[in-house]
Amino acid sequence: MTNVSVIGAGSWGTALAFVLAENGHDCLIWGRRQEQTDEINESHTNTAYLAGCRLPAALRATSDLEAAVRHAKILIVAIPTKGIREIARELDGLIDRPAILVHVSKGIEPDTQKRITEMLAEEIRPAAREALVVLSGPSHAEEVVLRHPTTVTVASENAAAAEEVQNLFMNSYFRVYTNEDVLGVELGGALKNVIALAAGITDGLEYGDNAKAALITRGLAEISRLGVKMGASPATFAGLAGMGDLIVTANSVHSRNWRAGNMLGKGQTLEEVTEGMGMVIEGVRTTKAAHQLAARYGVSMPLTEALYSVLFEDHAPREAVDWLMNRDKKKETDSSGS
Repeated sequence: MTNVSVIGAGSWGTALAFVLAENGHDCLIWGRRQEQTDEINESHTNTAYLAGCRLPAALRATSDLEAAVRHAKILIVAIPTKGIREIARELDGLIDRPAILVHVSKGIEPDTQKRITEMLAEEIRPAAREALVVLSGPSHAEEVVLRHPTTVTVASENAAAAEEVQNLFMNSYFRVYTNEDVLGVELGGALKNVIALAAGITDGLEYGDNAKAALITRGLAEISRLGVKMGASPATFAGLAGMGDLIVTANSVHSRNWRAGNMLGKGQTLEEVTEGMGMVIEGVRTTKAAHQLAARYGVSMPLTEALYSVLFEDHAPREAVDWLMNRDKKKETDSSGS
C-alpha cells in the first residue's frame, strides 16, 4: 500500500482516485469546496462530476491542501491547465520533502506556450521535486469508474518514477505503459483537444463520416508535424497519447471538447457554449497556444488556423470549412502543410 494524494476533485481526478483506492492504496483526494469533500466522505459520491458513481468507502477527501500534501510523497495533480501555476505555487510552499508530481491534465499555456511539466518546474523548487511525470492517453472518467478496459501511458525523464506510477495504477481494467518522450506525450494530449473541437463542429454541421475521417487523419498529421519540429518522437503520435487520445476525444459524447464543438457547429456562440458547459474546455485555450506555436516554429497547421478563426476572429464555421476545402492542392505526404 502506498500513500497517494490526488490534487483536484473533478471527474478525472476522482476517477483516478477511484482506481488507486481499488488498488488498495491509501488515497486522499483534495478539493477546494468543503461541501464536495463532505459528500465524498459521507455519501461516497461526487455527483457534480460523476453522477451515478459509487466511490470506494476507503477513499477519503479533504479541503485542507496542507493535509493532502503531508499525507503522501506521490501527488497526482488533476487541475485544469489555467489553474496549474496557482496550485503549483501553493504546493511549493507546502512540500517539505521531495515529491513525485504526476500531472494528468492536457493543455498548453497561451502566450508562454509552456507545457504543464514546464510550468510545474518553474513554480516548484527543484528540492521539492523528486520527479515530474505525465499520465495521458484515451481515457474518459465515466468509463474508468465503470471499470471498462482503459489503457494510458506515463512519461518521465526519470524512468524509475514512471515505473513507480505505472505500478500504482495497473490493474485488470486500467493498463499503463511507460514512455520516455515527455514532450510528445504532453503535446499529443493537448493538441488533440484542438482537433476534437473541430470534429464536434463538423458533426454539428452534419457534414458526415467522410469529413470527420478526413479531419481526424489530417489533424493527426498536423499534430505530428508540429511535435516533430519541436523535437518529439514521431512514434509517440501513433501511440496512445497521439492517435489513441485523438480517436476517443473526437468521437465521444463524453468529450467536453467534442460537445463544445458540436454546439458551435449548431450555431451557438463561444460565450454561450462556455456558460452552458459549466466545466473547463481545454481545447479553447490550447487552440490559442497552438496558433502561437505554429507561428513560432514556422509549421503549417491549417485546421488549427481555421478553428482559431472561428473561436477568436468571429468567422462562421461553414466559412472556415470552405477556406480549408479551397486551398491550393498539395501532395498528401508533403510535410510542409495539410
